[in-house]
Amino acid sequence: MHDQHTLTARIAGLGTFLPEKILTNKDFERMVDTSDEWIMSRTGIRERHVVGPEESVATLAIEAGRRAMADADVSPEEVELLILATATVEQPIPSTSAIIQPALGVKNATCFDIAAACSGFLYGLHIARQFMVTGEVKTAMVIGAETLSRYTDYTDRATCILFGDGAGAVVLKPAPSGEGILRSALHTDGTYADFIQMPGGGSKYPPNVKEHIDARLPFIKMRGNETFKVAVRAITEVCQEVLVAADVRVEQVDLFIPHQANLRIISAVGDRLGIAPEKVYLNLERVGNTSSASIPLAMQEAIDRGVLKRGNLVLMGAFGGGLTWAATLLRW
Repeated sequence: MHDQHTLTARIAGLGTFLPEKILTNKDFERMVDTSDEWIMSRTGIRERHVVGPEESVATLAIEAGRRAMADADVSPEEVELLILATATVEQPIPSTSAIIQPALGVKNATCFDIAAACSGFLYGLHIARQFMVTGEVKTAMVIGAETLSRYTDYTDRATCILFGDGAGAVVLKPAPSGEGILRSALHTDGTYADFIQMPGGGSKYPPNVKEHIDARLPFIKMRGNETFKVAVRAITEVCQEVLVAADVRVEQVDLFIPHQANLRIISAVGDRLGIAPEKVYLNLERVGNTSSASIPLAMQEAIDRGVLKRGNLVLMGAFGGGLTWAATLLRW
């Protein structure tokens, strides 16, 4: 019987992986009508990592997952739950989590994927925590992994400059109340489903129809200006929601790790929340928008650089296609 007194979950281990190949803004100057200055001023992105021909979302997720288990010092057999958040699945059937299970050795884990776009990692944390609160699971792994470059339209200069590939994984263990994950909030509004979407490749516009490929339907489409306004409001509100629920003032937050979508969105959210700019962690200049992988990637970098320390109060906020948005407050 598992201990019924688990009140929350904590991150016991973290692992990330970025593919070696890098696309810089200079590379884009040769591909589409754009410039390094234009990209930097509008997005804050300088370079992004992209998969090579032998890599896929599974290879990235496996490497991140292995590193997270090593960091947590848990054996694969101990992991009872594996949740993979991704918008760029290995293949439609079966789930990518099932595909990576043997390579990770997590043979005792229940495995499933979740689709919440860029909010996926925070959705996954919340779901895994619920399994722990009920006492059903003692060790869980949540992975956010993406290969957005495989669905990026490199003729669309508005979107192609944004996306990068990568993976981040965490191992979760039970924790007493007041430690680990303190509060989460998740939201969805499907009336904005067409703001960020990939129309082709599913049952409506199947991938085996030449007209769908010619019309560039199996690529990411985005209504950037409209998305910007909704994103700023949604992330601000959901962050305020978790702070109020946890009875925490914004000044008490040590570090804000937002989904790394766009520098303008992050800056606007920071201003609205009243978080000092030096408390906002940014790494999108080096990795671009990696969707569900972005928060764990930023978290790992913050640890490596000595910015994220034990005992810190960390606020995380994300926003993505769906539209979905989420926030999590945790004690590191």
